[in-house]
Amino acid sequence: MSGSDEKNRQDTAFENMTDAPNPAPTGKADAHETDGKADAAQDHPQQGGTDEKARIEALEAEIETLRDSTMRARAEVENVLRRTAKEKQDASAYAISGFARDLLAVSDNLRRTLDALPASAREDGTLKVFVDGVELTERELLSSFERHGIKRIDPKGEKFDHNFHQAMAEVETDAQAPGTVVDVYQAGYVIRDRLLRPAMVTVAKAGTPKAAQGVDTTA
Repeated sequence: MSGSDEKNRQDTAFENMTDAPNPAPTGKADAHETDGKADAAQDHPQQGGTDEKARIEALEAEIETLRDSTMRARAEVENVLRRTAKEKQDASAYAISGFARDLLAVSDNLRRTLDALPASAREDGTLKVFVDGVELTERELLSSFERHGIKRIDPKGEKFDHNFHQAMAEVETDAQAPGTVVDVYQAGYVIRDRLLRPAMVTVAKAGTPKAAQGVDTTA
């Protein structure tokens, strides 16, 4: 064999070695990498579960906050509706209060007229017709008052009540208990549960003991 042929053969063998693929990695390196991942997972076994639990707790807290806000808003709406209904009812019930107060003077004048008439006026034929007409007018007026929730207060003989009565004077008496209304100057009126005008009254108070008046009570 010539030297030229030998050289060509060596060159061809070198080229074949150069073009050959790299050898496949051994399983030893892969096993090492897998073991590293397993070790990392063992180092933080509860990390994922803790994050999930925290997220759930945050969502539950947010839901509770929204529920509380919703309940408060609903309660406020209900309160507004109740107040509106009450105001509407009151406006309807007490709208005539001013007009009713103006008519109280008419009722007072009718009553004063009847009280001023002597008893003999009912026996006189001409005056009796007049008296009957005034009494009928008064009854019709009071009946109209009652239809609209307006009632007359005539508390003679009742216990004094500062909510509905106005004391004009006090009288000493043993005939009635202290604090009892003994006389009514002017009748009062209420519209439903509200006062239109207090009754003007005289109230009884305890009489002065006889001993204080210098009277001998031992006799």
